[in-house]
Amino acid sequence: MQNTESKQGGGTSRPGIIIAVLAAAGIAASLTQTLVIPLVGALPKLFSSDPSITAWAVTITLLTGAVGMPILGKLADTYGKRRMLLIALVPLILGSAICATAPNIAMMILGRGLQGIATGMVPLGISLLHDVLPPKRVGTAIALMSSSMGIGGALGLPAAAAIIQYVSWRGLFWIDFVIAALIFVLIVTLIPKPTHTPVYAPFDFIGAVGLGGALLCLLLGIIKGSSWGWTSMGIIVLFVAALIIALLWGWWELRYGNPLVDLRIMRRPTVLVTNVASIFIGFAMYAQSLLLPQLMELPTSTGYGLGQTMLQMGLWMAPSGFAMMAVSSPGATITAKFGAKTTLICGALTMVVGYGLAMMLTGSLVGLMITSCIGSIGTGLAFGAMPTLIMSGVPASEKASSNSFNSVMRSIGTSVSSAVIAAVLATNSSSFGGASIPTLAGFRTGLLMGCIVAVIAAVIAAFIPASGKRKAERKGTGASDR
Repeated sequence: MQNTESKQGGGTSRPGIIIAVLAAAGIAASLTQTLVIPLVGALPKLFSSDPSITAWAVTITLLTGAVGMPILGKLADTYGKRRMLLIALVPLILGSAICATAPNIAMMILGRGLQGIATGMVPLGISLLHDVLPPKRVGTAIALMSSSMGIGGALGLPAAAAIIQYVSWRGLFWIDFVIAALIFVLIVTLIPKPTHTPVYAPFDFIGAVGLGGALLCLLLGIIKGSSWGWTSMGIIVLFVAALIIALLWGWWELRYGNPLVDLRIMRRPTVLVTNVASIFIGFAMYAQSLLLPQLMELPTSTGYGLGQTMLQMGLWMAPSGFAMMAVSSPGATITAKFGAKTTLICGALTMVVGYGLAMMLTGSLVGLMITSCIGSIGTGLAFGAMPTLIMSGVPASEKASSNSFNSVMRSIGTSVSSAVIAAVLATNSSSFGGASIPTLAGFRTGLLMGCIVAVIAAVIAAFIPASGKRKAERKGTGASDR
């Protein structure tokens, strides 16, 4: 079942090019999550559809991304990471073209669903970097690739808003189409092919359907809980179904010879605790991206809003993407010297500082920009450490699938964050100009929750067992069994 891309065959002679191409692929994948945000308010008018229907243009990417990641990861461990990266780009290219030409909201949702599958490129790229780069370059490269989701999100907002404003909304998706196609060509021409022949094994179709069904029910229940009603029959049925399917899936995975997710490996202390911490890190990361932009965009007449347009807000938030990118090298240094566990704790505590300052600087654009950068630095440190911890605790044949499962844990955290923050803001709202808007107390409550969750993440990370593979981590490899 093992298919480890070799560090030979030209890979180590051009590590900078490999890092740049795979980081670009990760950023392109992350753009699918934020690309449509500036367009959400206009979709009902553009397609003459109800807002509850057009909202699926955002929701569907979260669902297909979460379901697709573990499947792509398992296939990558069997058939090759480079090959699956290319396969993951196909739905992104096709989905972008469908969105650009969509005549109705159904086609737009279909295209967005295909785009969401590309989210799995990030954990695949991390695992491939681990295999093809020289040890001294792996730590920084993994940190950069891990941060690409946040980088793409921060830079994508102003870029998308500007393209919609000065070109057209269809042009937004055509540009995404060109970027995805270009990255496909770059991977084909610049990323070395593996020199080892994969050992094929039967794919766990039942496990894939089971995990996909459990995630769909769980995430859909979380995402739609506030709009459908948390005690509504639909939400209750979704959560009960998620639990039943998950239990049946776990029973199957423990008995199947080549499971989609090897739960025996997942329950190893280092992997298990890191995955739990990842849920809280995902929550803390996403809460900031939900709260600060809204504060910036609310009108100044509210007394606490900062009156920025979507484009202006995006430009104020853009430095956080560069901050996340800049911390990749220092984060790798911390990991090499003190271990990935320490880097994860430092990242979570840095997010705590960012939230603490944000609660005191809600009335300042410069202050919020600085706090968003601090929070992004913490996110970058944490995101760079988690793959190293995961890969230090699994065999080489499970790197991609284990890394993808860790990304799913983060996705669960972001989905819970979205639901909880939405509920907090809805509960703490008042009427303004005929519309209901969150109060300043609501924003501060949300920021406090993000701060508390980041503290919990740091505490959980402190319980990650000391690894016997610290020597491998110091080399930046994160695993010794290839």
